[in-house]
Amino acid sequence: MNNLSKNYINGQWVDWSGDTIDVHEGTNGEVIAKVPSSDRAAMEQAIDAADAAFDSWSETPLEKRIDVIKQLHAGLKERAPEIAKVVAREVGMPIKLAGMIQAGMPIKVTETYLDMLPDYPFTEQSGNSEVQYAPVGVVGCITPWNYPLHQVILKVVPALAAGCTIVLKPSEVSPQSAFILAEILDGTDLPKGVFNMVCGLGQEVGDTLIKHPKVRMVSFTGSTRTGHLIAHAAADDFKRIALEMGGKSASIILPDADLEASVKGSFMNCLQNSGQTCTALTRLLVHKDQHDQACEIAGAIANGVKLGDPLDENTRLGPLASADQRDKVRGYIKLGIEEGATLVAGGAEAPEGLENGYFVKPTVFGNVDPNSRIAQEEIFGPVLCVIPYETEEEAIRIANGTAYGLSGAVFSGDQDKAKKVAGKMRTGQVFVNGGAFNPLAPFGGFGHSGIGREFGKWGLEEFLEVRSLQL
Repeated sequence: MNNLSKNYINGQWVDWSGDTIDVHEGTNGEVIAKVPSSDRAAMEQAIDAADAAFDSWSETPLEKRIDVIKQLHAGLKERAPEIAKVVAREVGMPIKLAGMIQAGMPIKVTETYLDMLPDYPFTEQSGNSEVQYAPVGVVGCITPWNYPLHQVILKVVPALAAGCTIVLKPSEVSPQSAFILAEILDGTDLPKGVFNMVCGLGQEVGDTLIKHPKVRMVSFTGSTRTGHLIAHAAADDFKRIALEMGGKSASIILPDADLEASVKGSFMNCLQNSGQTCTALTRLLVHKDQHDQACEIAGAIANGVKLGDPLDENTRLGPLASADQRDKVRGYIKLGIEEGATLVAGGAEAPEGLENGYFVKPTVFGNVDPNSRIAQEEIFGPVLCVIPYETEEEAIRIANGTAYGLSGAVFSGDQDKAKKVAGKMRTGQVFVNGGAFNPLAPFGGFGHSGIGREFGKWGLEEFLEVRSLQL
């Protein structure tokens, strides 16, 4: 990549001569890149470019928009190994998983839209009315550091398909894959100004993007705290918002489930991406009679996980993405001990031999009070809270007893019982007996976990307005 010192505006790489932001490698804390810490003027330039390009792009035939997405898909496949490597270094996901998820999921998501778009009814008849689905306008996309390209693709591809123009502010913690995306799009037939990218800090360029009157929608993935600020700011101009935010997801293991398999499946989900996953199953709810055995199983897993350099093929758990995140997670582990939870495995100390990086030991707490802070607040690290319950009703009440509602799981020897319990969970998705993730199904949250949905036709419709012609 030769463009890390630039922004991408109106189809050109624009030099930036101001302050820069250091990008760190999680394994050792070393600076591996520098990107622009852009100002409001740069963001305004990008917004103006997107606004100027909107009329033409919104009227471009769907077939030509699909052609651009096909070219993007080919570029993502070609540069997948590079994407996996840069994200592994920035975020800490082991390279094998980074190849499958950080690089692989953007390819898969793009494929699902290429399959769906030719048959999507952008116009339909309802009585004497022709109902039209029109692009919402200029879209501001603000994306997180934990799945930096995947979350960008979930916004950019359906927004392009809908006929919207885009201004992207990627995370400054893990920005390099967004630069790769911009380079790919620069090599397609996408007209100038349709896609723009400005790198910088949220309080500077992010604030400008959210509040600018030419931006008609903000699509955000990140913390609930930031989502709250965006919702308030967008309300002043009645912008459409799509918010995918935090989670504190519960995995309910019913007494008739295979305990060992259920605990392993739940905890390995919790450890994915070093716990830096909004859907992580961080609360493990087990019957009180099975609590100690569940802790023993989880503790053995935690003690057997190999930590290390994510570029090492043998590493199972890499570092966190930043020193701030590492310190935050270690602080929560100390808090859990102070709150009286039983430390089964792990702890707040640096793993032996990995003191210089952003590593956190995989940690298991038992006998966790469901109202404690470690059971209520999103930790975003490899920390599992095991919570005992007495009845099925109590388990459901505990699962629903947070402000969040993004994901969850149920395990039972009876599939119908598991589905019944899943149907009572106030959350956007539930994995039933280890069901596979489906990129065609809607993804999003209840409560403080978000507004709107991603993936499939639901993700496309977030970027469409509805108009009716009375004939």
